[in-house]
Amino acid sequence: MLAKAALMGVVEGLTEFLPISSTGHLILTASLLDFTGETAKVFEIAIQTGAMLSVVWEYRERLSRTVVGITRDTVAQRFALNVLIAFVPAVIFGLLLGSAIKQHLFYPVPVAVAFIVGGLVILWVERRHHRRYGELDLAGKRHARVETVDDMTPADALKVGLLQCLALVPGTSRSGATIIGALVLGFSRKAATEFSFYLGIPTLMGAGAYSVWKQRELLRWEDVPLFAVGTVVSFIAALLCIRWLIRYVSTHDFVPFAWYRIVFGGIVLLTAWQGWVQWTA
Repeated sequence: MLAKAALMGVVEGLTEFLPISSTGHLILTASLLDFTGETAKVFEIAIQTGAMLSVVWEYRERLSRTVVGITRDTVAQRFALNVLIAFVPAVIFGLLLGSAIKQHLFYPVPVAVAFIVGGLVILWVERRHHRRYGELDLAGKRHARVETVDDMTPADALKVGLLQCLALVPGTSRSGATIIGALVLGFSRKAATEFSFYLGIPTLMGAGAYSVWKQRELLRWEDVPLFAVGTVVSFIAALLCIRWLIRYVSTHDFVPFAWYRIVFGGIVLLTAWQGWVQWTA
């Protein structure tokens, strides 16, 4: 079981910040590993905390400056307010719709469909972005309305927060919804990616804590090593991923991730239709 927990941690860490849906990959991986059940579902949400702690570590200087300057620094105050505003919609819609979505959509085939739809959306957004900014400015640095996270307004934050709610549908991708959505709103690639990182801290750590508390009666002391291994491995894998992704977005677009989503989703649907793989909940 610890080997399965470690593998799930690797999947979570490598996919959490890419626009390919960590939840979708965890559902599919758990199905293949026969790592299913209510406790496994809590585990999948809880190990997201490890990925978020990697963001806290990587951006510890920015976060510490915000905490220290929250009472007197207008930049720190605006940054904290924007993260809070963007976080609120996920709380509201998560509480209203979370249980129903988990009951009906947390299955491999709906996830695969969401993979394909999300990939098509990314292709459309990237085509639109290229037409608007041109091949010589993939990062959008000279033209972006929101060049850095400090250029955001509360209205920008609210819009990104509403877009994040799309990720309640498994397979959509929280990172994909926030990053690709922010590009449509006029963010630079770097600003969109970094704000997605920051927004993930309260969103996923809050979701993890809430899920563990709500399902605490399912957990046993014997599960502690399982959760610990998954969380630690997720932290390490996510740290490597975010460092790579920030370098990647400075010179590349997200089209490869779109095609990956479409092909991967298609393979899942094909194997399910042909009966080659018995995908389970």
